[in-house]
Amino acid sequence: MRSDRGTPGAPGERHTEGMNELNNPVVWTILGCEIGFWVLVLGGLALRYVARAERVSTVVLALVPVLDVVLIAAVALDLHRGGEVGFAHRLAGIYLGCTIMFGKRMIVWADERFAHRFAGAPAPHRVPKLGPERTRKEWEDFGRWLGAVVIASAVSLGLGYTVASDAQRESLMGVFGTLGVITVIWLLTGPLWVAGRRPSA
Repeated sequence: MRSDRGTPGAPGERHTEGMNELNNPVVWTILGCEIGFWVLVLGGLALRYVARAERVSTVVLALVPVLDVVLIAAVALDLHRGGEVGFAHRLAGIYLGCTIMFGKRMIVWADERFAHRFAGAPAPHRVPKLGPERTRKEWEDFGRWLGAVVIASAVSLGLGYTVASDAQRESLMGVFGTLGVITVIWLLTGPLWVAGRRPSA
């Protein structure tokens, strides 16, 4: 019965749902993991290139995957406690997939810039905006995204059939619609868009 909660989709209800998302512990866990990722990466690289503590730097950078474990544990615990599935729960799997598929490359990106700034390494190579090299990069990025889709799907299914209730599982499976929309937009605005353009003379 929803008679005491107003009409579904009404402004008041959407406002309440938005506030619930902000109060969702999973949202804050995702934000904490993102902040923690960059703290570990930048801190580890600073230790390597500024403090010259390479061994400690390696240990710090090796802690990055621990954040993924923390995120999945937080989502699983919230589902086990009967938490209402919202956008944050579906986002968690996508976030995990992206950190696994793109995280190492982001670390390399930061490492190249630290090495150039503090260790005299050559300036990082910049991929041109158009041309064969850019097209290859766009297809590589899209391939990584497809890998992230597989991981996000596996995580959502794993949580859905282990700790989630039937109702939670049904809501959690909404992630596949989100993944489909992102995939189509990425394909059209990424590799296909770049491949269809030519550098100006």
